[in-house]
Amino acid sequence: MRLRSLAVFALSAAAPLSAQFAPPRRPAAPPAGFSAERLARIDRALQERVDDGSIAGAVGLVMRDGKVVYERAVGWSDKEAGRRMTTDAIFRIASQTKAITSTAIMILVEEGRLGLGDPVSRYIPAFARTTVAITADSIVPARRAITIFDLLTHTAGISYGTDAKVSAKYQAVGLGPAAGYGWYTADKDEPVCVTMERLATLPFVAQPGSAFVYGYNTDILGCVVEKVSGMALDEFVRTRITDPLGMKDTHYFLPLPKRERLAAVYMSDATGKAVRAPDGARGQGHYVDGPRRNFAGGAGMLSTARDYGRFLQMYINGGTLDGARVLGPKTIDVMRTNQLGRLYGDAGMGFGLGFSVAERPGADGFASVGTYGWGGAYATVYKIDPVERLVIVFMIQMLPNASDIRERFPTLVYQALVGGRP
Repeated sequence: MRLRSLAVFALSAAAPLSAQFAPPRRPAAPPAGFSAERLARIDRALQERVDDGSIAGAVGLVMRDGKVVYERAVGWSDKEAGRRMTTDAIFRIASQTKAITSTAIMILVEEGRLGLGDPVSRYIPAFARTTVAITADSIVPARRAITIFDLLTHTAGISYGTDAKVSAKYQAVGLGPAAGYGWYTADKDEPVCVTMERLATLPFVAQPGSAFVYGYNTDILGCVVEKVSGMALDEFVRTRITDPLGMKDTHYFLPLPKRERLAAVYMSDATGKAVRAPDGARGQGHYVDGPRRNFAGGAGMLSTARDYGRFLQMYINGGTLDGARVLGPKTIDVMRTNQLGRLYGDAGMGFGLGFSVAERPGADGFASVGTYGWGGAYATVYKIDPVERLVIVFMIQMLPNASDIRERFPTLVYQALVGGRP
């Protein structure tokens, strides 16, 4: 009996990693419109990337009309610690935070406490006189005030400060190159409004309203939320968004009892293999052990696939979920409509109030016209498809990421959709 046990152990130890992971959890029969055989292609694609070493692990979630179509965890949450990935793993969602902060702003707009055309200087006086860098040595005044609309649409001319013509100035005050990849503030022992007031003294890279420039815009909006509401950003988000929506694992800084559920960050090496990222702003971050004071509206939150899926389902439902109303449907219609014409680009994609928007078939892969969403620096991505009533969430922790799975996952979801709309 002992020899037989040793033999079984030896065989299991020699089995490939893919055979050691639990099978995917999904409904016994696929929901209407989805092919079980085609959904299985997603399993194979995810596991192949784990087995070839290009990713450490990932979680995929798909919902249609609020029902789970697909949910799978593959690989490792922390390979070095021997922790397998689970569907309740907590991820750094980086710029997926922007949708939550944009929602907070629109709550205040709906309450009449804020206007889209308001100058941001009404709430943060340091932005009353901003400047624009033409070159590193040529700084001119902004031609007009920056508005809340500019910040929501990333047309304020504000970058992450890594541009050559401004990077030295940003570096000198702890922003731009001094802030991880530019957007990172979780290590700062100061409130976010102090950081944003310092940002206001720096030159920006384009005139307000003249170009789509991705940067600290939503971090500024986080400060606006604090100024208008009289509450810290994390408190406002918790009381008005995450608690009402039942998002129990969505935080700015991780409660200590949940630290074992935080997925480790990996990075692609020169050969495309996933290796553990270093500690610090360019790697594991300060989301557990750190000052826990700077609530970054642009990139500071943590969440699970299920939690973020609930947030997106609220949008599909026109602003409500399980009896909790966060926004009105007319507000969401404006947010998911291109507000920039061709300023965002002329390849069939537009940008609304916090989201990119697909305006023609093929502009965003197989997604329907009107699909909106975004992603995060750690290679996370999400889509809201109002035509097919789909929510797609893909969570991974790779920075930088050389694998192709972030782009492939949504395509694999759509190829499994073979039936009519619900």
